[in-house]
Amino acid sequence: MYDLGVRIKKSRFDWVLMFAVIALMVIGTVAVLSSTVSLNSQSRLIRTQFFAIGIGLFFMLVVWTLNYQIFQDQWKYVYALAILILLGVLFFGVVDKGSRSWYRLPFFSIQPSEFSRIGLVLVIANYLDKKGPRIREFSGIIVPILFSLPILFALLKQPDFSGILTTVPVIMIMLYCAGANIFHIYVILSYVLLSALFPLLWTLIALNPDLTDNGLVNLFFDLASFGWNTLIFVVSVIALSYLLWRVFLKFKPFISGIYFAGIAVVLISGFLSGIFIKKQIKEYQYKRVEVFISPEKDPRGAGYNLLQAKIAIGSGGFFGKGVFSGSQARLGFVPEKHTDFILSVIGEEMGFIGVSLVMFLYAVIMYRIKKIASFARDRFGYFAACGIFGLFLTYFVINFGMILGFIPVAGVPLPLLSYGGSNMVATLSAIGVIQSIYSRRYSIT
Repeated sequence: MYDLGVRIKKSRFDWVLMFAVIALMVIGTVAVLSSTVSLNSQSRLIRTQFFAIGIGLFFMLVVWTLNYQIFQDQWKYVYALAILILLGVLFFGVVDKGSRSWYRLPFFSIQPSEFSRIGLVLVIANYLDKKGPRIREFSGIIVPILFSLPILFALLKQPDFSGILTTVPVIMIMLYCAGANIFHIYVILSYVLLSALFPLLWTLIALNPDLTDNGLVNLFFDLASFGWNTLIFVVSVIALSYLLWRVFLKFKPFISGIYFAGIAVVLISGFLSGIFIKKQIKEYQYKRVEVFISPEKDPRGAGYNLLQAKIAIGSGGFFGKGVFSGSQARLGFVPEKHTDFILSVIGEEMGFIGVSLVMFLYAVIMYRIKKIASFARDRFGYFAACGIFGLFLTYFVINFGMILGFIPVAGVPLPLLSYGGSNMVATLSAIGVIQSIYSRRYSIT
């Protein structure tokens, strides 16, 4: 299917995409330099940043020169490697900030989830190419979900909820691009939302114990203990679904009972998954939910990061205070300023103009990836590009939403902008896949 002996025209390179990538890396590096001035580890962080950029550009060029179809031919090895490196970190990884998500090597650390996510995109792209017509059936949409489960389970066991948060939307975007039945996508999304909603509600109750004075709230909270109440709830859902179906038959005799059975399955599955997820939640993740609801409740503790980030962005005004002149970031008021909250540094020092430029550059990258997807010479290239587009979109939406307080602080970086070696190398490798698809958009002779 691929021929490594084929001569590739090196001029077939999307320079518009590459310009946007380089511009973001330059802005991000300047912001990292500025935000780490007050840290004793600045020299180490800067060395790591430049090292990651160098390694990432090398991998990007290597992947670009390869025919991207090699990943389709070798998809089983790609999938096995994606799972193995995630499972391995559970046994050989180090704990950092409550999660066992890193391999600690002599000179640097690696977060395998960043690379496994790209591997999963390529594996699902292969399935959607080979089994495209079946995607309209519910059985066709289940297979990509099954491919995803081992990776999602490994992320949950770390636990790395931010990894799950940035993986699930990508899968949904790929299924949508493949033409999956929108009703089936809604079913999957309903399950995902319920799996998140139940532990979120239980967390809210745990943070506000006075709510258990209400009998119904206390009964609902006890469901999380996985005892007899849980069994009663499951049986009640099944019975209620059956009764509703019998009632509806009186008005619409041709309605199928499969819909009511499906609702019961989704509700019960989401409920049981919610119990499992709740048991994985760490103390600092409880705090993140508390911050999301009311950051002012603990301005010197859990809500400190978000409040200071908002102050930093707001203080920048239209033109900003000037590069290397931001007081909030440079004086250490904004924690994690060089990683998850790098946008607050840019907002303070470069102002509205700087944040708008960052948004424009991300828009250019996503627009070019979208165009390259339409140029792809085969369905595998198209779906792989859709998945990588979904990665950039998901990171962008979650990080911006986190900074603005629309979603809980999730520990999600901005690709190419935030400090982080694994994310930088993985992102540039993904850009290499896109460039490979672009360079082979026409028949190669």
